[in-house]
Amino acid sequence: MARNIDPGLLRAFIAVAETGGMTKAGGLLNLTQAAISQQIKRLEELFGQRLFERDRREAVLTVGGERLLPYARRLLELNDEVSGLMTSPDFHGEVRVGVPHDIVRPFMPPILRSFGQAWPRVRVLLVCGTSRMLLGSLERGEIDMSLTTERQPGPNGEMLLPEPLVWVGARGGRAPRKRPLPVALGAPDCAFRRAAMDALAKAHIDWTTVCEDGNMMALYAALEADLSVSPVLLSTIPEGLEPVASDAGLPELPSFAVNLYLPPASSNDIALELAHHIRQQFTARFERVA
Repeated sequence: MARNIDPGLLRAFIAVAETGGMTKAGGLLNLTQAAISQQIKRLEELFGQRLFERDRREAVLTVGGERLLPYARRLLELNDEVSGLMTSPDFHGEVRVGVPHDIVRPFMPPILRSFGQAWPRVRVLLVCGTSRMLLGSLERGEIDMSLTTERQPGPNGEMLLPEPLVWVGARGGRAPRKRPLPVALGAPDCAFRRAAMDALAKAHIDWTTVCEDGNMMALYAALEADLSVSPVLLSTIPEGLEPVASDAGLPELPSFAVNLYLPPASSNDIALELAHHIRQQFTARFERVA
């Protein structure tokens, strides 16, 4: 016999799966931890099986939960698409968002997915570049809003996430102990580049460049091959790489932050809605939000 599945239960299930915990999922959906827990319990009772392992610090999907997740996403996307179609949402059109290369993949997919579900008639256009380049584009009106990675936000920016900048290399690699130190650096106007060079100069460590390319794939390839080390935000370290051990003798790097910018005037309503959505997502997903 077919069973009707409450989309609200699926929404709670997906939120827990993506955030790794009931409390974070509650923050994402503006519900209490108890309410999220009850919704997961109802969904498990509906299917007659556990969807999460609860004897761990984080909520980890069971085999059944892993099987359900892609179907839950498809069902919820269709539900939201139909809802958006029939209720004719106010927001439709395009919003242009600037995002630095290194934080697109770690931060943007869940934000874009959930925003797209809420506003299916809005086209989000991503523009990638360095923070300095994106702020220039914002000032010229070429984009509607931008995320940046900077030491501190500027006059029109707001901090979303304070984030340590760390030295990163291949797992168990030898590059961190070589002298001169092989370093992979980003584009000339990348803020991480200047921070790394200043730190090495202050520590009197001789270094040489292995890769000077704004393409993050080229930079990560050099790191994975154990050809170099590089300054990377802690929460954006790709799989296969790791922070350099403290006994390698590399100097400490300054902290940075992920910041949000809107133009000082004439922001369109879609950009304001996406900015609100981004703030919500960062608040719910990261415990170190300022």
